[in-house]
Amino acid sequence: MSVFDIFAKLDREKAEKEAAAAANPIEWLVVGLGNPGSKYENTRHNSGFRALDAYCRHSGQRIDRLKFKALTGEGQFGGKRVLFLKPQTFMNLSGESVREAAQFYKIPPEKIVVLFDDISLDVGRLRVRAKGSAGGQNGVKSIIYQLQSDQFPRVKIGIGSKPHPDYDLADWVLSKFQGDDLQKIDDAAERAWQAAEEIVRDGAAAAAQKFNGAN
Repeated sequence: MSVFDIFAKLDREKAEKEAAAAANPIEWLVVGLGNPGSKYENTRHNSGFRALDAYCRHSGQRIDRLKFKALTGEGQFGGKRVLFLKPQTFMNLSGESVREAAQFYKIPPEKIVVLFDDISLDVGRLRVRAKGSAGGQNGVKSIIYQLQSDQFPRVKIGIGSKPHPDYDLADWVLSKFQGDDLQKIDDAAERAWQAAEEIVRDGAAAAAQKFNGAN
């Protein structure tokens, strides 16, 4: 095969991929927040990653293609074509990744589901919201800033409050789950991706009715 044949083959493959993407356009983004690297595995702040990892184990979905400053994967979810996103920017810059993907696929905020940790909820509890402020969560704050909108649905995953008022917040969210909390967060991760799927399928109100407050 000549070098010209190789380039022609690559051009055909690119055209085929673009045609496939056009025929099955991405309709939603499903974003799990966390920090990349083994240092942060099993930390409270990585609960969004944990939920998407649980979905991957359940479904065989892969989220391993580096794009938009994130690990990504395309798939069917809640009856829609979605792009799963695990930003690799570190938590405080998560919005850069979300904005790039949203702009590329022309996805409005209302079709971006974000899964993340929440210190105001007991470990393992969920809260679905259709929109709202960042509530002190820096990854969500970054997304709101980059999108210039807080009108995106979200699944909050409870990680528990600081053990005492003087405890450093950064140390708390970067601490690892232990003991009974491990089982609680694993159960919550399963329910969190199910709540996200319900949002995509039937809307945030239906998901909230089904999942809010459940343990």
